[in-house]
Amino acid sequence: MAVDYAVIIVYLAGMLAMGWWGMRRAKSKSEFLVAGRRLGPWMYSGTMAAIVLGGASTIGGVGLGYQYGLSGAWMVFTIGLGLLALSVFFSARIARLKVYTVSEMLDLRYGGRAGLISGVVMWAYTLMLAVTSTIAYATIFDVLFDMNRTVAIILGGAIVVAYSTLGGMWSITLTDMVQFVVKTIGVLLLLLPIAVIKAGGFSEMKAKLPTEYFDPLGIGGETIFTYVLIYTFGMLIGQDIWQRVFTAKSDRTARWGGTVAGTYCLVYAIAGAVIGTAAKVMYPNLPSADAAFATIVKDELPVGVRGLVLAAALAAVMSTSSGALIACATVANNDIWSRLRGVVSRGGGEEHDEVKGNRVFILVMGVAVIAIAIALNNVVEALTVAYNLLVGGLLVPILGGLLWRRGTAAGALASVAVGGLAVIGLMVSYGILANEPVYYGLLSSLVVYVIVSLATKPTDAAVLTAWRERLAGKGSEPTESAPDPVTV
Repeated sequence: MAVDYAVIIVYLAGMLAMGWWGMRRAKSKSEFLVAGRRLGPWMYSGTMAAIVLGGASTIGGVGLGYQYGLSGAWMVFTIGLGLLALSVFFSARIARLKVYTVSEMLDLRYGGRAGLISGVVMWAYTLMLAVTSTIAYATIFDVLFDMNRTVAIILGGAIVVAYSTLGGMWSITLTDMVQFVVKTIGVLLLLLPIAVIKAGGFSEMKAKLPTEYFDPLGIGGETIFTYVLIYTFGMLIGQDIWQRVFTAKSDRTARWGGTVAGTYCLVYAIAGAVIGTAAKVMYPNLPSADAAFATIVKDELPVGVRGLVLAAALAAVMSTSSGALIACATVANNDIWSRLRGVVSRGGGEEHDEVKGNRVFILVMGVAVIAIAIALNNVVEALTVAYNLLVGGLLVPILGGLLWRRGTAAGALASVAVGGLAVIGLMVSYGILANEPVYYGLLSSLVVYVIVSLATKPTDAAVLTAWRERLAGKGSEPTESAPDPVTV
């Protein structure tokens, strides 16, 4: 394992070095939080694909393939569909707003009264997303070093917190590009073909497994529908995703770069399911489906390659963890703390250098994430709560604001409150992992949004005019520095 250890150690050291490099670039709020809004198409595509394809997509995607066969691809596939929908239909308008958070967008659209409550919901979502990503370090480091769970979480979490705190989005962007390359080589170009060959090829896989393993809908229609609601729609409104859209240097970059990233996700989804199916042939009686990835890597890959593939899994976890962490800190600072102090930024202008304050928030949120990850046991339930609250509480007012002129601040606030409370109540009643909470929570949010919006005074004409100007890219924009060749 010495060669594998060397690969991992070099990789982790490189992450810290990139954090130091990013610190020298992040001199303003815009540079620190959204990489100066000047990423070119290649860097934008790579970083967007990196953040959405985390440990759940890699380790969990292979696990679903082990359990259900090719239809296990649907979870990651719906993530790709959501990213495609965001890129094609909404990303250009989102990028032109020149804001830092989803809640700032709601303030612009509804007149400054919807931000705080939406910020709290978004903060809870990003916090739990960061926590669940951080917990995944325990699985990877256990395979690598047979390391204690708590020590593994602290080690992996500390590295992510360090480079995120040092350089903000610049560090995260550069590390995500490396992580994207490592994942592509490790999972798609190495693990996928090796797993299929070791399983005897597709003909042998079909001969040894039940036919439902090769049924594209074998996982069940209701499960697929739930994945669409949670993950496809979740991709449309998550702060971690929007914050990457804000880094694009142009509308075209946001649209086409995101489309490339979404297409990559679809390929990654199928690859994970095939790897899991191959693992079922080789190891039919594993105690847990989620153990499939680690088992096939540990037992079937040659020295060196094994280290690279484990680095790919680590890269997947780190990219999602760092993206969720900076999103969590940005929401906590901009949407909650700043509002409590009575200072609300709308994305226009660099009033003063806020890099130090944002660094402090990333550090504090990072320590909190590590502590919660150590204490938390059920990752699936935590992630389900986060996505249920996000989709049930925020999907309708966000998409309503983008698509329906008649939507009002009162309708948005009522929609967030009723949808969020409905989701919480239904999770208590039906159980956290039930499908009903997100179904009925989303429906109640939609009904309340429409009824209250129609029953209240339309949004002020001046607010809508300013909103349309920002959507058209004519509003006030942050001061940007000259483009850097490394970003294009």
